[in-house]
This record gives sequence, structure tokens and C-alpha cells, in this order.
Amino acid sequence: LRKALELRQQNDSIATVPLSQWRIHVCSENNFPTAAGLASSASGYAALVSALGTLYKLPQTTSELSRVARVGSGSACRSMFGGFVAWQAGVADDGNDSLAVQVASREHWPELQALILVASDKKKAISSTAGMQTTVETSALFAERVRTVVPQRMEDMKAAIAARDFPRFAEITMRDSNQFHAVCLDTYPPISYMNDTSRAIAGLVHAFNASRGRVAAAYTYDAGPNAVIYALSADMRELVELVTYCFPREDCVLPEAFYPDPFSVFASPDQVGLHLSDPAVVKLAETIGKFPAGSVRRIIHTEVGDGPRVLPASQSLLNDAGMPKRARE
Repeated sequence: LRKALELRQQNDSIATVPLSQWRIHVCSENNFPTAAGLASSASGYAALVSALGTLYKLPQTTSELSRVARVGSGSACRSMFGGFVAWQAGVADDGNDSLAVQVASREHWPELQALILVASDKKKAISSTAGMQTTVETSALFAERVRTVVPQRMEDMKAAIAARDFPRFAEITMRDSNQFHAVCLDTYPPISYMNDTSRAIAGLVHAFNASRGRVAAAYTYDAGPNAVIYALSADMRELVELVTYCFPREDCVLPEAFYPDPFSVFASPDQVGLHLSDPAVVKLAETIGKFPAGSVRRIIHTEVGDGPRVLPASQSLLNDAGMPKRARE
């Protein structure tokens, strides 16, 4: 994208060529598992649509362009924005009003962070699209969820975000995740995206909240086994300490590859000891115990993002010849 924009500005002969005749070379990369229930398609399609919109100087708003992104991946429409975003179902027969709108900017709630626990980086046996199609056709619970549950929860979630009410935000998040997977099990044949590690992580979050005497963390699972745990920055260190104790890395995985470790929780390179700073976390960790090494393959610590953006040429995925810098064999 950056190289195309530079050529357009520097070469008058290229600038006179109709945009409809331009040939576009697309290169896309993810730094997390693909097709594993972590919305890799959402980031990819949102980046693609945003890049094309910038390149062609399209007059549509971000919300209008989100309709294009959702053709490739439904959740991609939300990724067109930064901050907190809602996907409006719409009521029009042609789906023209099914688009994304920003509920709040990332600056609205900077304390909110996320911990992604990769329980499996393998491609799912059942894709999100195929699974949803079967659910729509066979699940009796799905119709009730769409008709009454989701509309109310959307409004409740918007209110929780507006008020920065984490306990309310967390309860809605976990209840909705639980119900989504209940609907998957109500599908015929049933679909089970979560595995033993997924369920163990959910139990750990509830135990963490109980030890705190408040709702300090929330889990959610998309169509896959990998967990996203939300917590405020004040509770994130203790949560990381608990997770790294209960889900130790495999010996062959370097600490920095398993988790970048900004809180310095690893006391030694071989992870024999961990820095558990909170006595309550130590007690809880010992009560829960350790799960088999490698049950969680990787931990990603992140925060609310700012949406698609144009990067400098130095970060281009293409070389000067227009070919990918990192091509798979």
C-alpha cells in the first residue's frame, strides 16, 4: 500500500492510468494462529479493505466500508475501527444496514487489557462459517438467542463500557461466551470448540475472582479452544503469575517465546521458580495445581487497539520488487 501511494505521487504516467486498471498485489500476515478461533480472518479482511479504501481514496465512511469487510469475514467489520465496536444486525432485506459502529474510543477505557491463552494453534476441524450455518439450521436455542438474548445484552454491554463498569462487563462477557458454546452443543451434530484446557482456564478465572472477593477477570471463547481473558491493568500482574504457574511452558519453549514477560514473573530460564508477588496468588496457585506442560502453548498480552493504520515503508511486507519478504515454502 505504501509503495503504491508513493508511485502514484511520483510518477505522472501511473497517476493517469484509471484506477480500475491497476493491478494490486496483496500480502497478508498474522502474528498469531490462523483459523484457530482467534479472529485471524477479521484482522486480515479489515486490513485489506482499509488498505484498498486508502489507496483508492474511497469516499465511504469507515462504517460504510465495514459492510465490504464483513463479506469476507463477519467479525472483520468490527476490526475496521479501533476502540470498542458494535456490529449492528440491521433490519433491511438487503443487509445494507448491517455494519459496524464505534461505541467508544480506545482512550475511553485504557485500563482494560487482555490476556490471550493459545490452547491450540492448529486449524479447527469445523470452520466458523460451516459451524454457524449448521447451527442456524438445527439449533432451537439459536433462534431464542437471536430473538431476545443478544439484543438486550448488546445494550447492557454498551452501558457497561460507557460506565467503565468492569464487573458488569465481565459478567456479560462470560455469560454470553457460555451461551454461545451451549448453542454450539445444541447444534446437530453437536459442535464442541472448547477442549479440556479451555474449560480449565474458565475454572481458573472463576477461582481467581473468588479469591479476590470480586469480579477481577473475565473469559470469553470464540469458535475455537483459545481463551481471551479480560482484566484491568491493576489485576493483570497477579493474573499472569497465576496463569504461568498453573500452565507451565514446555521445556523446549524459550520464556520470551511463551510470554514476553514484562512483569518479570520468570525467576529462572528453566521456569523452575516463578516470582509470585501476592501471597493470595501463591495460595490459589498451589490449590489449583499445575496442568500438563504445554497445555497453553503461548500467552499474548495486549490491550484495546487503534484499528487499521498505514505503516511506514520500512515495515512493508513486500520488497522493492513487490514480492513478499517472508514467503512460506
